[in-house]
Amino acid sequence: FMVLNISLSIAGAATAVSFLTLLALFALWVCVSTPLVFVGSFIGYKSEKISVPTKTNNISRYIPELPWYSSPPLSCMLGGILPFGSVCIELFFIMSALWLHQIYYMMGFLLAVLVILAATCAEVSVVMCYLQLCSEDHRWWWKSFFNCASAGAYLFLYSLWFLSSRLELVGVLPVVVYLTYMGMISVCFALFCGSVGVLTSFWFNRTIYGALKVD
Repeated sequence: FMVLNISLSIAGAATAVSFLTLLALFALWVCVSTPLVFVGSFIGYKSEKISVPTKTNNISRYIPELPWYSSPPLSCMLGGILPFGSVCIELFFIMSALWLHQIYYMMGFLLAVLVILAATCAEVSVVMCYLQLCSEDHRWWWKSFFNCASAGAYLFLYSLWFLSSRLELVGVLPVVVYLTYMGMISVCFALFCGSVGVLTSFWFNRTIYGALKVD
């Protein structure tokens, strides 16, 4: 963002952020965000640790050959289709409001789409984790993240289609601005979907293994 803003300032663009605004944002990060990180760390260390229902063996179990639908990166590509598909229609109106200066007023419907997105990520994560455990693959943590986080890659590909079909940008700098902002939005979208996937998979594993009676 800093490199992009410097380029906009050199080009004399009206969208360039002033130095005082950047200084204010930096002050917010130093004076507000950073102390809250330490406060959260202190509360986290003092709180009760997350417990799991079974003991974990120190020696990892042998993992057999996985079926095609449980092997990354194909499993990640399959897992991101449904979360992106649940928001692709609403995404067109949001991007039209962002880049085509149209008015977006369906905030209630946007909240419903957000709930649908979270529910879709949770369902996809549980199904993919179940198939993975059935294949005797215990490495569910990062796979459960990337199975849903791959929706951010589909969002960025959608933004490329939107750029080529809907926008008429002139010059290299507007295209760079568009790709930079959409890249940051895609990363945030991937982090949200991946976080929902990890938390749901963790809850699913605690639930199913907590129901087992281990002597």
